[in-house]
Amino acid sequence: MQRDAQAPQQDVRPPLIEELYRAIDPFELGPIVGKAQWSWLSHPKEWVGAISNWQNDAMRWQAQSLRRFLGDVDNDEFPANPSDDRFADTAWQNNPSWDMIKEWYLFNTRWLQDTLYATPNLDDKERSLSAFWLRQWLNALAPTNYLPFNPRALEKARETGGESLLNGLRNLLRDMEHGEIAMTDRDAFQVGGNLATTPGAVVYRGHLLEVLHYQAVTDKVYEVPIVIVSPWINKYYVLDLDAKKSLVRWLTEQGFSVFITSWKNPLEDARDLTFDDYLHDGIDRIVEVAGKISGSPSVHLVGYCIGGTLTATYLAWLAARKHADKVASATLLTTLTDFSRPGDIEVFLGEEGLDFVERKMEQRGYLDGKDMAGSFRMLRANSLIWNYWINNYLLGETPRAFDILYWNMDTTRMPQQMHSFYLREFYYHNNLCKPDALVVGGEPIDLARIHTPLFMVSTEEDHIAPWKQTWQLTQRVSGPVTFTLSSSGHILGIVNPPSPTSKRKYWQGTPQKGQSSDYWLGHHEAHPGSWWPSWVEWLAPKSGDKVAFKLDSKHYPKLGEAPGTYVLE
Repeated sequence: MQRDAQAPQQDVRPPLIEELYRAIDPFELGPIVGKAQWSWLSHPKEWVGAISNWQNDAMRWQAQSLRRFLGDVDNDEFPANPSDDRFADTAWQNNPSWDMIKEWYLFNTRWLQDTLYATPNLDDKERSLSAFWLRQWLNALAPTNYLPFNPRALEKARETGGESLLNGLRNLLRDMEHGEIAMTDRDAFQVGGNLATTPGAVVYRGHLLEVLHYQAVTDKVYEVPIVIVSPWINKYYVLDLDAKKSLVRWLTEQGFSVFITSWKNPLEDARDLTFDDYLHDGIDRIVEVAGKISGSPSVHLVGYCIGGTLTATYLAWLAARKHADKVASATLLTTLTDFSRPGDIEVFLGEEGLDFVERKMEQRGYLDGKDMAGSFRMLRANSLIWNYWINNYLLGETPRAFDILYWNMDTTRMPQQMHSFYLREFYYHNNLCKPDALVVGGEPIDLARIHTPLFMVSTEEDHIAPWKQTWQLTQRVSGPVTFTLSSSGHILGIVNPPSPTSKRKYWQGTPQKGQSSDYWLGHHEAHPGSWWPSWVEWLAPKSGDKVAFKLDSKHYPKLGEAPGTYVLE
């Protein structure tokens, strides 16, 4: 018979003990674990059923293992997920001993996750949080991560006479020095050497950013310049990798004058920088610089990721100040404005997670980019952490040279006050999408005031800015919107140059009010290739006449060559 019981009341902990608990369990998992244990004790019938399920699986595992040792062919009782390549080596199928280890891990993994989701009395938030951390633990315990249980690593050590293990040790010591697992060959790239090579000049340098203006490659340029607001949680040159992948180089080839933000990498003395500073001395400043140099009364504004969130905020701020005509059009790339479902990162954004981040920022005055990068890597731990652990250390391999991964490891810092405001007001309270709930730069922000023509690009596999969440802005703004959904993810869906061999595609059209994202997608056909040319077709009629190009001006003279100095910090 099921018994209902109340969980015991927790004692109020003294401040010193409270700090110790926070250090050991910053995400407050302990109370959830305690609640889960008490829930199962309060439901003995269900607990007996869960144990019975484990026993049945264990018997199946034993029978399968015995059959394998007696010569039966491989027939997985507990198959790995088709996307899970940890057990791709043939030894896991051909050798009964390795197969037994694999099946033991997989059946226990499945049982633990199923049992967690079946736990009585947990709410959705508690279930999601505990499932995430259970998954991290299970991923870490995979036999492939340990030398004695990785047949591929053992075979390579035998073939190389142990040299692979020595190389792995060297790789481990090198990565310990850098403070993170290498995802690419760090020695293969140099910013300003083989990355960020598009010719241009620094035409402004302030306490928040350098403004880069790129040299024209056409005889004349469109009157209205393009101003790109890059995310300050990464460096800008993801949009200027090499000549074949560079969005800024490609735009200059289409006849545009292109400016971009290169944000300063803040240290402890920048702890009091605010979101208002990024509005006034960041985006508003680069718009002013571009207008003064080009002579155009308006610009095409482009915002990527968090740079797009700042751009959307800026558009609403301009509208509130009756200055919306400073922007002829805006393009938002993988941009969240509604944070009610921000994707996998949500697991870090509860009150406990925010407290943890703010305590770290209070100590240093900033959030280290490596901390944020580590959080994002945990969202895809097998491919972004354990894959490199195995290759770098157990196999002793040097990661292959990949420019996007080099950029991903070239992290930046976030100043304390600004980043705390951003996390709480945007992610936690979701105030940007609530009319007049957020005040920035002295103005209440309402996205419905935006009448500026928008070109929005989201990506199909984006786990940082899920496209169905970015879609929500189409239903809030008052101006015309062209929405584009690109295949691939947050980076490769944007760094998507035209190519005759491209396998990518995109969907594009004008959303209607009241239309759902699924309905919109179901009524548009995919176009092969890159969305870049269709974007230029949209921009060109809004860009004025062709005029003579000016790299700098009397007010904003050339201060140095691109890529500048801030990107090297």
